[in-house]
Order: sequence, then C-alpha cells, then structure tokens
Amino acid sequence: MKELIVITGASSGIGLATARAFQEKGHPLLLLARRVERLKEFEGKQALCAKADVTDMKGFKHAVLEAEKKFGPTGCLVNNAGVMLLGLIQDQNPDEWKQMYDVNVIGVLNGMQIVLPGMIQRKKGTIINISSVAGRFTFPSHAAYCGTKYAVHGITENVRKDVAKYNVRLAIIAPGAVETELLSHTTSEQIKTDYEGWKKEMGGVLSAEDIANAVLYTYFQPPQVCVREVMVAATRQEP
Repeated sequence: MKELIVITGASSGIGLATARAFQEKGHPLLLLARRVERLKEFEGKQALCAKADVTDMKGFKHAVLEAEKKFGPTGCLVNNAGVMLLGLIQDQNPDEWKQMYDVNVIGVLNGMQIVLPGMIQRKKGTIINISSVAGRFTFPSHAAYCGTKYAVHGITENVRKDVAKYNVRLAIIAPGAVETELLSHTTSEQIKTDYEGWKKEMGGVLSAEDIANAVLYTYFQPPQVCVREVMVAATRQEP
C-alpha cells in the first residue's frame, strides 16, 4: 500500500490541486480543511476528509491518528494551510497579525510535531512546508506576512538539520504569485486592487497545479535525496 499523504488547507488552491495530484498517483489521503464540504469529490475514495483547524493541536492530532489507523503511518505531510492578510504596520489591525502567525507559523509547528516522532522512529518520512517567495524577499504592505514566511524558512531549515540523521526529509516550496483565494483574505480593497494590477503587468501568474507539480517532484525523489527548497514563480515575476 502506498504511503499516507496528509495535506492541510486542502479545500482550495494549492492544497486541493496537490490532493488531486496525489490521488492520481494512488496515495491514500488525509485532507484537512475548515471548509470540508468542498471536498466531496474525494468521498467514497481512498481519503479521509476532516474539518480541522491547524491551530487546534488536539483536533489536528486526532485527525492524523484516525487516518493512520486506517491507512498506516504518515509518509508525507504537506503543511499548506496559510493566510495572507496584507497591510501597512502603522494602520493594520493587530488581530490580523495574530491570525497569520497562528496559522502560518504555529500551524506548521503543530503539524511537524504530530508526525515527526513516528517518522524519526521509522527513519523515514517527508515534510513539505508551503512557504512563499515572501520568505526570501520583501514586498510593499507585506511586513507581517513576510515575517511569517521568513519564520517558516528558518524553522524548516533548522528542523531539517535536527532530523537529517534519522533519514527524515524537510523541504520548502516557495511559490511566487499564484492564482488562488489567498489574496481575498486581505481586507484593504486598495491593496487588493494594486496586487491584481501587478499580476496583470506580469501577464499572468502561476496556477495551483504548477505548485502541486513541484510538491510531487520533491516527494518522489529517492529517499536519499532531499530537495531542500524549490522557489518557483512566473517567468516575468522579478522579485
């Protein structure tokens, strides 16, 4: 039986595209999302769909344990759940900072802590954290969001070093602009308008399927090969 793949934020965008890609490869899936009703296409197939918030460690862990009872140990965790709330620090609602750090950073840490003990014991496993080019470069109105993604990069590299001796792989996928629902979370209409204009200037951006392909490329390398980071963006995107 093929390895269990756990995907957070699986109800749309990159998460949904990745779920479909792994399903085509015949892998059992645990798909975690707040809007679990969007995952009906996976019902009755080799998948468990759970309504879960990655910031809720107890609920997150319960879902993983239930999936492992059915499908066996987690072979790969794709930490994809994320929130992008753009704004200027001098006038942004601080609640938005907290939401981003809770989901984008604490959620990633929660997922890693849930699956790492088993992976270390088995001396096998892959964790793929979906970050952003905003974890390497800064952009206007992105200060708090960039902070969360810089954190993901730093955490991932540190944990990779901690667990490499156990043959556990840690990888980052850092997309540029992607056509997903992520921008819609931003509350500033002006920032959203400017962002959409930037996308048009580039002549279009990546699709969620482009990132799913990068995830599969990373996962399907031989066990002794760790693709530490994949940064992928539209050809015309400069930073």
